[in-house]
Amino acid sequence: VQLVETGGGLVQAGGSLRLSCATSARTFSNYEMGWYRQPPGKECEERVFVASIMGRGGGTSYADSVKGRFLVSLDTVNNALSLQMNNLKPEETDIYYCRFENTASQVVSFGRGTQVVVSP
Repeated sequence: VQLVETGGGLVQAGGSLRLSCATSARTFSNYEMGWYRQPPGKECEERVFVASIMGRGGGTSYADSVKGRFLVSLDTVNNALSLQMNNLKPEETDIYYCRFENTASQVVSFGRGTQVVVSP
């Protein structure tokens, strides 16, 4: 599955950004979809979980640090995964990646990432 993230940028602390992940997938029931972030200087294996949503049932999960501020959603009409990020903090400056995992085959795909910079 192909994934392309957009929506990153520069925002002041307390501001909001909405990330979007366009996907070549057309059915979502076999996927767990989510967002991860990679701190500077860290390897891809050290990416940090942010939020996820199940294609079957729509259940969501969030890192404790973003609960109440971030919202993950799936647009099945436009085949896109989104992450609404509110009240952003400077320590959340990272590259954000869209991640799809096929729950049957356990094949994992990442996009190329989008940079988020939160200024103090």
